[in-house]
Amino acid sequence: MHRVIFNQKGGVGKSTITCNLAAVSAKMGLKTLVIDLDPQANTTQYLLGDLSENLENTIVDFFDQTLNFKLRSKKLGEMIYKTQFENLSVFPSHHLLEDLQSKLESRYKIYKLKEALNDLSEYERVYIDTPPSLNFFSRSALVAANRVLIPFDCDDFSRRALYNLIDNLEEIKADHNKDLELEGIVVNQFQPRASLPKKIIDQMLSEDLPLLEPYLTNSIKIKESHELHRPMIYLDQGHKLTDQFIALYKNIEK
Repeated sequence: MHRVIFNQKGGVGKSTITCNLAAVSAKMGLKTLVIDLDPQANTTQYLLGDLSENLENTIVDFFDQTLNFKLRSKKLGEMIYKTQFENLSVFPSHHLLEDLQSKLESRYKIYKLKEALNDLSEYERVYIDTPPSLNFFSRSALVAANRVLIPFDCDDFSRRALYNLIDNLEEIKADHNKDLELEGIVVNQFQPRASLPKKIIDQMLSEDLPLLEPYLTNSIKIKESHELHRPMIYLDQGHKLTDQFIALYKNIEK
């Protein structure tokens, strides 16, 4: 199962949701890989910590070798790093990734990630984090994935942007990946006592948008999780937000 976490809007918690669902997957005993396609490399830093500063290979090397012939190209599996957590590995990103985008687009390398993942059968679950735009890298992820999760924060601008986003997903499905399915919308930073988020959620439900439960609530603990480079299930198993991530994982896996 290859899942991509995607939204064209930034600041909606893509990296946090990616890493925490992947961590739950690993904790459940599934061999899990996280692929970081965002040049900001937040997911890489979250899972690898200080090790992310001096990596021999990143996703830049993978895409670069698709542009330049090398006598011995490395396979994707040779560029993956194990995290400190059992069953959880990461294919790291790097800020130089953005410099390759125009070359990759012009030479139509959009299927290269899909081809590489098809040859990488040892992982039972793959989670792909994406940049906050519909560019070459997010399209590559959507072409390579079976399922897509859309992180969503509760404001009206985000709700209106969802329709365009879903249309874009349908276009990619029609043109490039007939197996791609919208698994659902993950509501993040939900404030259950505030009237506006509840109103927006009610509107979305009335429009039959596929909201996934539970909704993820705000917590200062997630900032501690980022700082310590430990997803919630490894930081505080008894925390409410940890319970929500576990319940959300079970919901998408049922």
